[in-house]
Amino acid sequence: MADELELLRSANPVPHDGPHFGDGPLDHDAERRLERLLRERPSGRLRDRLPPGPGRPRLAWGLVATAVVAGLTLTLVLSGPDTAPAVAAPRPLVVQTDSTPVPLDRLAERAEQAAADGTPRLRKGTHVQSWSLGMSDDKPPITLPEERIVRWRADASHTALVVATDPRHPGRPVLSDAGGEPHLVDDGHVISDRTYPPSWSDAPPQSPPPSDPARLRAYLTEAQYTDGPLTTPQLLDAVEVLLDHWTLGARETAALVRLLADAEGLRPVGQVTDRLGRRGQAYVYDGSGVRHMLITDPATGAVLGLESTFTADEPEYGVKKGAVMSYSAWMR
Repeated sequence: MADELELLRSANPVPHDGPHFGDGPLDHDAERRLERLLRERPSGRLRDRLPPGPGRPRLAWGLVATAVVAGLTLTLVLSGPDTAPAVAAPRPLVVQTDSTPVPLDRLAERAEQAAADGTPRLRKGTHVQSWSLGMSDDKPPITLPEERIVRWRADASHTALVVATDPRHPGRPVLSDAGGEPHLVDDGHVISDRTYPPSWSDAPPQSPPPSDPARLRAYLTEAQYTDGPLTTPQLLDAVEVLLDHWTLGARETAALVRLLADAEGLRPVGQVTDRLGRRGQAYVYDGSGVRHMLITDPATGAVLGLESTFTADEPEYGVKKGAVMSYSAWMR
């Protein structure tokens, strides 16, 4: 695929100083130039490699798959010139160079002050936007943006609504994998809407998380199915699991930030604007091949998002440094 990417770069359908560069859509001139490039490519190989149609293999999703995909920065066109472009992988969040990093211990103090009156309170369920890369054996990666809302009822039953939507491009078609094949759907298309019967569990992450830092550490350790102390990557993974089950109250948030303040290698880097347009403080951990960025509310310490990106090129798989593997943004 390297030759097609070089062809795109040389054609430069989106100049670096253009107003539509970044996560916005291509302007009309850029779309025409990109379509001409696709149409005039002699071998047609680029178009042949775009997301598959009926009868082709189902894409394999998940973290294992994301480790071997390339981070495309251009939108993928599914068919002809009249078809709206599908979403591409989001670009990594950029820290504002003139912002002042807030140490995690100071953020923990703010979170504890914000939790003095005990509001907001802990609520079971979640509201999250997520982006994840998927791939097949012979097709380029595509990004599935989804929104999930899980709400629990008093009788311990719960509902789970999943829609295909991308807040970066409201109103534009969105890629979905419903039915096993990637295809464009309308923004807000319902992928699933299910109601589950009552269920109870006293084990993490189904049981309520404690608001004491020491007990919360034990809770997250159990949720990660590990006996030893949590490493920083394991702690960040546990945070994601926790927030995919619970919307934390102020006191649980304060306990979590206190744990994060003790995490080795998690360093403050400054202010970012997340993919929902919220201002937050970013904290980064550079692991083996992966960079984890935690985004928090600067006033309350609430976790707004988590981003994972590659920290080095992987030529064997066509992965470029900085390619986004996954991203989650949580809301109340």
